[in-house]
Amino acid sequence: MKQLSIIIVTYNSEKDIYDCLDSVFQFSDIPLDELEVIVVDNNSSQADVLESNINERYGERVTLIHNDRNGGYGQGNNIGLRHASAPVAMIMNPDVRLYEPVFGTAIHAFQNEPSLSMYGMKQMTTLSKASSNSFCCTSLMNGYLFSIINAVCTRLEWYIPRFMYLQGSCFFVRIEMFYNVGLYDEDIFMYGEEDDIHYRIGQTYGYHMVYNPKLHYLHLTGERKPDLNYQKKRLQAVVLLNEKKEHPRRKTILNYLRNNRLLLLREHLRHALGKKDDSLKNMYSDFCQYLKQQLAYEKGNK
Repeated sequence: MKQLSIIIVTYNSEKDIYDCLDSVFQFSDIPLDELEVIVVDNNSSQADVLESNINERYGERVTLIHNDRNGGYGQGNNIGLRHASAPVAMIMNPDVRLYEPVFGTAIHAFQNEPSLSMYGMKQMTTLSKASSNSFCCTSLMNGYLFSIINAVCTRLEWYIPRFMYLQGSCFFVRIEMFYNVGLYDEDIFMYGEEDDIHYRIGQTYGYHMVYNPKLHYLHLTGERKPDLNYQKKRLQAVVLLNEKKEHPRRKTILNYLRNNRLLLLREHLRHALGKKDDSLKNMYSDFCQYLKQQLAYEKGNK
């Protein structure tokens, strides 16, 4: 009987997927016949090469599903989840690496607590450096509180399930609960999915979610540069998802503006203390201007 299904969605990710899969098998602490690994290929340009290599390297240990389109992160994961046969799934990005055993501890937690819906771990960007967003405040929170609570709780490892969602690059979920709330919202191509699924599971089953800082995984995000287009795309996705929760567009945009004002203030203080690189400060400044324009547009179209 399968105890854990691992879902990995890939799109032109050949440089990442094999090391990702190798880490899964290297650090598995459950019998391989209890582990199910499902890779969903979102119509990559070299899907035939991927299939050949996965078959040669892993044989029957990995199930490869070819998606007929690149429907986005959520749609690809939903395909994998519909094929899963275990009670618990781990959603995993192809640029994630395991470097310690984590499966047994998570499975044991789900078996011991029937109400547990989601289980997260500490995200590391290198083996010695923790990420600042292993969990994050929901976008429904007041924008000023968002920044302050995020900073304090991240530093102190305080995860508050009702107000914080787990990082979506690698986490465990009880499949039945995920399935019953409708899986990922396929109207969203990318961004905001973890916030949305956290809300829907919490509203249906209660916020019985756990963050375990003693378990770690490596997320090879690299040195991501400030990207205004990324911020705009994420805002668009979150606005749509929040509207489905009957949260007005204007409130979502206002929360983003409040949050970015604080982040901009932080960057000004860092520069006053000697920071030379002003790319982040400039990005927050430009994004604040964009958000103000969006608020003015909303006001004019009431």
